[in-house]
Formats: sequence, structure tokens, C-alpha cells
Amino acid sequence: MEARLNLLANPLAGKSLKHLVAAGRAFDDSTLPAATAELVRLRASQINGCGFCTDMHTKDAAQAGETATRLHLVAAWREATVFTDAERAALELAEQGTRIADAAGGVTDEAWANAAKYYDEDQLVALVATIALINAFNRLNVIVQQPAGDYQPGQFG
Repeated sequence: MEARLNLLANPLAGKSLKHLVAAGRAFDDSTLPAATAELVRLRASQINGCGFCTDMHTKDAAQAGETATRLHLVAAWREATVFTDAERAALELAEQGTRIADAAGGVTDEAWANAAKYYDEDQLVALVATIALINAFNRLNVIVQQPAGDYQPGQFG
């Protein structure tokens, strides 16, 4: 399979993508746990059917020490016993934030209040931005049919 567009070689794509990447890096120093951010990226990518991002964030999370058990259970987090209540709240927010078109009301007040029990305002900002950014990356990759499977952790610096 070959991508419809080479987003890494196209100068205009590169110029715009560097801003999306920079937006994500703005939250690298937040107190949102890095593991939570990766779980959220992985779950949104699974929902959106983005093979490239699913591959990337599974491998990045594993490289950072995430267990195979937890990675395998992200898609079934509601039934899995390996996630904390805070992670469950973040995963619920990620699912609702990703499935906006499926739910006429968007993110429920209940999901927001549950996330706010575990995360302070800065962490919520990082969490919401992480959800929004991964959805943008998912859409780019799905539209151009970016192939999955060859990503190497740290490949993009």
C-alpha cells in the first residue's frame, strides 16, 4: 500500500505539519501523565481507524515502558482491570471527544466532571488538546491512506 500523498516530502505539508507537531510538544512539559496521553492517542486512533497512528502510539508507549497487557486492552478499557480511575476518565473523554458526530450532545457533562475529579485545569487543557490533535493527525493519515507497520519509536525526533 502506498499513501495517496507523501506528507513528509511535500513542502506545504511539512510546513503545516510542523505547527501541529509543535502544538503537541507544547504539552510535553505538562503534568498530564505521559502514559495517559499515549493511551488517549492510541484509543482515538483505534476509533478513527488510523493504522499509522495506532502503530506509532502503541510502539511509543511500549518504548516508554507501557505493558503489553495494557496496550492490548485499550480497546476494551471499560472491562479491563488494568487502568486507574483517572485513566478511565481520560479514555472516556477521549472517546466522547473523538465521536462527536456520533453523539448529538458532544462530550457529556458527566464525562467532563469525571475527568475534572482527577485532572487539574492545566492537565485538562493538555488532555483536551491531545485529543483534538490526535484526531487531526488521524484524519490526515486516514485521508491519504498512510500505510502502517513500519514506524520506529522516535522516528520523528
